[in-house]
Amino acid sequence: MKLLRFGRDFKPDQKVILRDYLAIERTRLANERTLLSYVRSSLYLLLGSIALYQLKEFANFEYLALTGMVFCVVFFIIGVYRFTILKRSLKTLYYNVESQGKDK
Repeated sequence: MKLLRFGRDFKPDQKVILRDYLAIERTRLANERTLLSYVRSSLYLLLGSIALYQLKEFANFEYLALTGMVFCVVFFIIGVYRFTILKRSLKTLYYNVESQGKDK
């Protein structure tokens, strides 16, 4: 579990400036792009699996198609999981930055 939390316990020790806000926004946008990449990859696996499943002449490809569908679901779940973890982390960091700025 410690490997999954690597680098997510960042606490700013200085006053947060515009550059830091922009870095948080860039990270949020990169997180969304990464989620879309996972979704795109899972859809490509799904399409490839459906195409392999439709080949009736090759019975061995049916198992490969089922394996592709399993990996499609796994990719999608991993992508959504990573997106939500980083989104929560950024949200707590952003709220910590906001509260630190209002206190001073």
